[in-house]
Amino acid sequence: MPSPLSPTANTASTTCSTSSSDDAGYYLALKARDARFDGRFFTGVTSTGIYCRPVCKVRTPKAENCRFFTLASQAEAAGFRPCMRCRPELAPSGLPSWGAQTWSVQDASAILARQAAQLLDAPQLWSDGAPSMGEVAQRLGISERHLRRIFELQWGITPLQYLQTRRLLTAKQLLTDTQLPIAQVALLSGFASVRRFHSAFAAQYRLQPRALRSSTAATRTSPTGLRLRAAYRPPLDEAALLQFFAQRSLAGVEVVDASALCMARTLTVQAAGHPLQGWVLLQLQPAHSEVHMTVSDTLASALPQVMARMRHLLDLDADPQAIHTVLQATFPNGAGLRVPGTVDGFELAVRAILGQQITVQAARTLGSRLVQRFGTLLAVQAAQAAPPVPGLTHLFPSPEQLRHASDDSLGSLGIVRQRQHAIRALAAAVADGQLHLHPGADVPATMAALQTLPGIGAWTAHYIAMRALRWPDAFPAGDVALQKALGVRNAPRPALAAEQASQTWRPWRSYATVRAWSQPSGESS
Repeated sequence: MPSPLSPTANTASTTCSTSSSDDAGYYLALKARDARFDGRFFTGVTSTGIYCRPVCKVRTPKAENCRFFTLASQAEAAGFRPCMRCRPELAPSGLPSWGAQTWSVQDASAILARQAAQLLDAPQLWSDGAPSMGEVAQRLGISERHLRRIFELQWGITPLQYLQTRRLLTAKQLLTDTQLPIAQVALLSGFASVRRFHSAFAAQYRLQPRALRSSTAATRTSPTGLRLRAAYRPPLDEAALLQFFAQRSLAGVEVVDASALCMARTLTVQAAGHPLQGWVLLQLQPAHSEVHMTVSDTLASALPQVMARMRHLLDLDADPQAIHTVLQATFPNGAGLRVPGTVDGFELAVRAILGQQITVQAARTLGSRLVQRFGTLLAVQAAQAAPPVPGLTHLFPSPEQLRHASDDSLGSLGIVRQRQHAIRALAAAVADGQLHLHPGADVPATMAALQTLPGIGAWTAHYIAMRALRWPDAFPAGDVALQKALGVRNAPRPALAAEQASQTWRPWRSYATVRAWSQPSGESS
């Protein structure tokens, strides 16, 4: 069996028990405090009853006192409590990217268990009780009983234990980083009542929520919003990632300063069926492999969803080591490149349509005009709700706003008739709930549905899958810039030649695409 620290290892195959050779590899990474393995394993220390991330700054425990776990929920199921110093809730996900596994009958149960865990990471499934299990089972096309069986076989814990750890760690972060009322923290973390939250928190962590808040002196809520943190695994080319966003930033919606490693943008989030409007400021901290987030108070009722969207936007859960192992032969200099995401799948899809067969700058101009004409002004109802960065004035138009846009209004912006029809058809499909553009959506079904809409072909569907659905194996073979970068533009059938060249990069072709675009001859919308 390969070491779990090997980039070729199946990280999901390691449960609570590990071999002595595996433990030796874990312990070496622990002693080095190697951030590349952050989130890929956790260390339970038997002498203290605490479990930590590999990057924890406390004195390294003796090897005989260490137990190693793939998931935080496994450590908690074994009776360990999260470290207050390294804060396991900040770690990037150690699960493989959604859809990154090549399907086989032999590995079917393991793949389903991994996909189930990824679905349970979605905040909208953190309800207090069993319904979320039924939703996950239905999404995977299996029975709830079979889901529980394969999940426990793969991870050594039940889906409910995994979900409970997710809820509790989210609550721990909100208690530590914000001054939100404890009742609101309980609700945001997926607990149906404050009483059940107190009971679960005290039983798992042997500490009352209020005592945790007192012990951590949670005073990080600033006059300009709620401040939170998130970690990622290096290397990350922060400047390249933000430069990508800067070149495509829409006036009024986004402000990006790549040199200062910060970006801010507006967004709308649904919470309890109601739209919440606000802004987020992101500051990348390479020295600590962290991102510091400032979120407007108007989005407080949707903080878990906002944090999840920011992780997707910056691709913070990527595993650079595993990706680079596959791509380094062709793209040796792109280890730090990530796949830029989005905060809203519909917005990304509209921008993809606008960017068809034109330059990045032209697509940016059309997108900015669309925002100014159809977008909603960002409401600032109090001084503390005002964005800390000048220039954030508008929210991107909603599906409801664009589905009824007239030919004349869209045409006056410079949008040609074919793309007018595509935007309206897309908006109607999303508004009616026929199309879901978010991570965890069924990729083949969604891509097929996209290509039934007028004006949306394979290139646009793959681009949306790559950035909105977070599919790591998307590959827009028809992209001219990609073909040029791969040197197949002059081939008799360049798209087919690009597709053939890409087979060795599976399942990370989205990352290969970004690396190709980063070369001097490659640039796409």
